[in-house]
Parts: sequence; structure tokens; C-alpha cells
Amino acid sequence: MKKLLAIALALVMVLALAPAGFADDALVEAAKAEGELVVYGSCEEEYLAAACENFQKLYGIKVSYQRLSTGEVQAKIEEENGNPSADVWFGGTTDPYNVCAAEGLLEAYQAENAKNISKDVYKNADGYWYGIYTGILGFMVNRDELDRLGLEAPQDFADLTKPEYKGLIWLSNYQTAGTAKLVINTVIQKYGHDEGIKFLCDLDKNIEVYTKSGSGPSKNVGTGECVIGIGFLHDGITQIVDNGYENIELIVPSSGTTCEIGATAIFKGAKHPNAAKLWIEYALSPDCVNHAKENGSYQFLVLSNAEQPEVAAEFGLDPNNVIDYDWDDATNNIKTYVEEVMNALAESGADTADEGRFQIA
Repeated sequence: MKKLLAIALALVMVLALAPAGFADDALVEAAKAEGELVVYGSCEEEYLAAACENFQKLYGIKVSYQRLSTGEVQAKIEEENGNPSADVWFGGTTDPYNVCAAEGLLEAYQAENAKNISKDVYKNADGYWYGIYTGILGFMVNRDELDRLGLEAPQDFADLTKPEYKGLIWLSNYQTAGTAKLVINTVIQKYGHDEGIKFLCDLDKNIEVYTKSGSGPSKNVGTGECVIGIGFLHDGITQIVDNGYENIELIVPSSGTTCEIGATAIFKGAKHPNAAKLWIEYALSPDCVNHAKENGSYQFLVLSNAEQPEVAAEFGLDPNNVIDYDWDDATNNIKTYVEEVMNALAESGADTADEGRFQIA
């Protein structure tokens, strides 16, 4: 009996020390033999660093990483065309992931830990990408500045084109940010193709800056440099909770909005394929995603065995309170939509070559 108890105790201790996520021993050994992993991350820098450093600590595999917007990753991977300089993609909204998958630039992988993804919509049916979090598209406003100007906060997309908001709004660049691409798809799906593009041209008259990254507007709302920022509301929470900007108000558009699905994927032709597969298993586990809320990322997690960030719910956000989103239309047409929008902006008088306004760096 004592021997059995000792064996049981030893087993419990082994399980307690093991990573929480599934990792097949053979896959771990094969990944360790490759000894290296290169990650392109489109989530925030702090979360990316924590996730990569923890993977390296757990498995002893050297991790190199670089933070790039989703549009930058897409452009880079398309240019490299099957000979990628990184192994995996981590974070960032899935519209660019879907484009890369359709172009044959992502590697399908049937992940064991995908069983913990709470809804089918949070993963690609063929295993080209898997969701790790979801976030709500909305507005972040500086209440102090609006009060000073004697203005009410916008409550819906249509409000953003009101002339009193001229020069007060920031959005990310349609050419570089997945967030901005989601904005295009959202308004086209809400208003129709022609009216959606017209709306974006009308909106342009009020936009002061298009930032390179989707989180760019949120980082300037608290200071008042940006009075109204369009982006993901969890980025606003970061500014309120972590940076102390209590003058920021979060607004969910009244007629409905969309959400991003932040994902992870393997690049086709990855130089470290086993380490890449191990990364996917890791990214779909509490070992990875529970680090988000500890590093200023307050998105809702899509894994059933993960710890949700309580602060997101405290701000009244609900990841299920979104409109139906046509993923197929977004995947098939977003490149065309971006080109059409940029052409329409130029035709309406916008200087789309002005890198001070349409930022790319």
C-alpha cells in the first residue's frame, strides 16, 4: 500500500510540474531537436514577449520574435512566397490570416488542444489558424476633451461623420492594420458596398491620423491628442487600468458592431516545423493565454479551460453582443476593398501618400 501511495504521489508531482497544455512527448523531443522558433506577433509587445519567453522557459527552445501589424506580416509572407523568415504567427485579427490561408501561405495542422476552443467560429475548419482571443470593435473617447469642446460622444458609426468631429478622430491605416481592415468589412456589411465606401470617404474628412497599428489610436486618447479613437475596446481598457487614464470612456456602437478573432498559425515552409506545431499546442493552452491579462491584454479568451480577464466584463463588454459577420466575403474581397477605399479616398481629395497622416512606420 505504501508503495502504491508513493507512486501515486510521484505521479501527482510530475503532473503538477508539467505544462498545463497538451504536448506529446515525441513532438516535444522533435521540437527540441530543432532547437529554435521564430515568431511574428501581431498582439501587443508585452504579451508577445511574455508568451515567447514562457515557451522558451517551458521547453528550452530558443525563441526569436518580432512585433508587426497583421498587414505587415501579410505583406512580408506574401513577398517571401513559401520561404518564410518566421515559423508562426501569433495574435492579430483573422482577416489577414484568411487571406494568407487562401493564398496557400499557411500550413494546416490538426491541433490536439483545439478541443478546448469554445465555438467553431473561433477556428479555421481546415486547421489553418486557431483563435486564442476575441475583442469588440468600438470607440474610445476622452471625456474631458469632449466636455471642453461642448460635444456629446458618438454613439454609433453614423455619428462619426458629423462635422463637429472634424480633426478629432484617429483610426488605423487600412493598408497596414488588421483592425482597419475589419472596419472596412464592418461598414460594407452594415451599409452595403457602395454606401460603405462612401461612408469611409465621409469619415476621412474627420480623421486626423491613420496609425500603422490597430492599437495606435487607443494609446493617444488618454492624453487628449486623439479625442475619439476607433479600435478594439480592450486596448482602451489597457489605457484605463494599466496607464491610469480614467478620462477614457468605452462605447459599443448602438446599431451593432463586430469582433476580431485573434489567432495563431503556422507559415507554409516553416524552417522549424515541429517547434511550430508545439507552439500551436502551447498557444491553445492556459500556459500561454493566461499571461495575457498579466501583460496588459484584456481580450476575452476563447479557450474553455482558460481564466477570463474579469476586468473586461466589469466594463460591461460582451463578446456575444455582435452582428453576424460574413467571413467568406471578408476573406474573398478584403484586398479589393482596401484598394477601392484607398482609390476612393484619393479621388475625394485625400493625400494618401502623406505618411504623416497615413502612417506606415
